[in-house]
Amino acid sequence: MIEAVPDAAATSAAADVFRIALGVEYKGSRYRGFQRQRDGVPSIQLSLENALSKVAGGHPVVLSCAGRTDALVHACAQVVHFDTPVDRSMHAWVMGANMNLPGDISVTWAKQMPKSFDARFSAMARRYRYVIYNDQIRPAHLAEEVTWNHRPLDVARMREAAKAFVGTHDFSAFRARQCQAKSPIKTIHHLELLENGRLVVIDVRANAFLHHMVRNFAGVLMTIGAGERPVEWAREVLESRVRRTGGVTAHPYGLYLVQVDYPEQFQLPERYLGPHFLSGLPDVRNYTS
Repeated sequence: MIEAVPDAAATSAAADVFRIALGVEYKGSRYRGFQRQRDGVPSIQLSLENALSKVAGGHPVVLSCAGRTDALVHACAQVVHFDTPVDRSMHAWVMGANMNLPGDISVTWAKQMPKSFDARFSAMARRYRYVIYNDQIRPAHLAEEVTWNHRPLDVARMREAAKAFVGTHDFSAFRARQCQAKSPIKTIHHLELLENGRLVVIDVRANAFLHHMVRNFAGVLMTIGAGERPVEWAREVLESRVRRTGGVTAHPYGLYLVQVDYPEQFQLPERYLGPHFLSGLPDVRNYTS
């Protein structure tokens, strides 16, 4: 039985603190990841906190996020939350933040939430898309928003290989050495290969991801798609549980956080699946295959 969620306004007012959730999209090319850095170098979190603090009349804002994307990685549907004693309309949080943000970061929505909501710990699943531009000539446009692969890719072979990753497995062979996750065992709900012109898109949803996990999937699948390894190699790498068997980690430019799933009781706003230039793909929220 699911407990009823307390009314957001009543819960916040009682404590004189409001919990606000935001949807955020960004181009990560100029940033050393989402998380604020100790040396003050550009990060998504620092930019957002500075902008929101101005909307809050100088009150400091500290954010928690659904997923700490790496350096150069993008997001279409990052979710963050913060607590504040400052009463502003949701429109003011969105428009005020955007007025104070650089052009490669945008707040897309705001909603007042109950204190039980946590952008990270309330999330049930996360979804990424890895976008490959497959052509002999490197693209002059979107150069920092796609990963260029000059080798002709056989998408059918990539689809067949990707089946090995679906389900619950030990993904040690796909985690970075610096990964801090307590367990390498994760559940992949779907992993689909989509095509849109010269773009090949790896679309993957899981309960959680290891550090560099999607980029390591991409590296293995592109190697197989190029005919440099057999389809069976994907399962061999998985079952080895050894990172060095999986080859090179793919470049971060093509990676996007595109969806975070929460319990229905929170009723967060939904936008179309990104990135924007993939508007020709079907907007499928949950694959059933």
